[in-house]
Amino acid sequence: MKNEGVSTFKVAATYIGTIVGAGFATGQEMLQFFSRFGLTGLFGLVVTTILFIVFGYIIMHLGKSLNAGSHLEIIKYSGGKIIGTVIDWIITFFLFGALTAMIAGTGALFEQQFQISGLVGNIIMTVLTALTVLTGINGVINSISFVVPFLLASVMGISIFAIFKTPPDLTTTRVVIEESGLITNWLLSAILYVSYNTVLSIAVLGPLGVKANSKKALRNGAIIGGLGLGLGSIMIYFAISGNLSEIAKLEVPMIYIAGRISFAIQIIYAIVLIAEIYTTAVGSLFGFTARFVDMKQKPKKGRMIVIVVSLVAFFASQFGFSNLVKYLYPMVGYGGIVLLVCLVYSLFRSKHQKTAS
Repeated sequence: MKNEGVSTFKVAATYIGTIVGAGFATGQEMLQFFSRFGLTGLFGLVVTTILFIVFGYIIMHLGKSLNAGSHLEIIKYSGGKIIGTVIDWIITFFLFGALTAMIAGTGALFEQQFQISGLVGNIIMTVLTALTVLTGINGVINSISFVVPFLLASVMGISIFAIFKTPPDLTTTRVVIEESGLITNWLLSAILYVSYNTVLSIAVLGPLGVKANSKKALRNGAIIGGLGLGLGSIMIYFAISGNLSEIAKLEVPMIYIAGRISFAIQIIYAIVLIAEIYTTAVGSLFGFTARFVDMKQKPKKGRMIVIVVSLVAFFASQFGFSNLVKYLYPMVGYGGIVLLVCLVYSLFRSKHQKTAS
């Protein structure tokens, strides 16, 4: 049987799907990182779009060059033994944290939208994620790339409806919400946003680079993926900006906004949210598992890790969704800045070595 590589479309869709999860599509990330800064928050989103393209390409390029089976090879190459080890543990910790946040986000959604115990949502997402990851990297890529086009179209549609129904007010320079104190300005916010998302996505993007058809597919996939993430973020930013006073205290702001359009749209978006949360949960659990074991070589050990980690994340998710976004994400973002610097350095180093040889 012919071994086909991953196409540009699947590269872009997997990149988007790994990042577009509970924090993104619920509106919590836009609220905590950008909308509260008013117009300057929009400048931050332009910066993040460019950085997503750059770092998405760097990670996949290094993954392909190093034939990486997990993020570990890329990290050790980029940061060396000492810094690489520190970054490795930051990434591993956040992969678990992101999985926990996705499970918590599902529970928050079930409570706010369906008036069903959050525990039911937690259990459903835990089981679905674990079953998908047990199928391996191909199952992860296929599941994410299948869901993503529908997800992005839904986010765009809801945001456009919301913008026309309640035009955004960008004259407000800053909106007071309950803050963590970890984010003080729009530029720092943009860097931290890209930083923690890079920490999250590297676990999937590294091995994805190995499977890509060509370096052209990597480059174009990174560009399309980065632009898709940027456009989606900006649309949610505008939608939230017109409803800030109403949604500042909500766990799932975009559900409220969808409800202002119609109840049917609200239900559809709730289903979309669950699918988006699922894609990031799958990427996080796969990346965490791949860090410790090759599931092809040691399937029994891999299955055990998937099951145990899923159960621990389920219990940790009871901490609450908005709290995880508010405190965990910025903290990991600060640690991830070291990763961004190392990735840029390693790219220049590899190009210099090629030139020298």
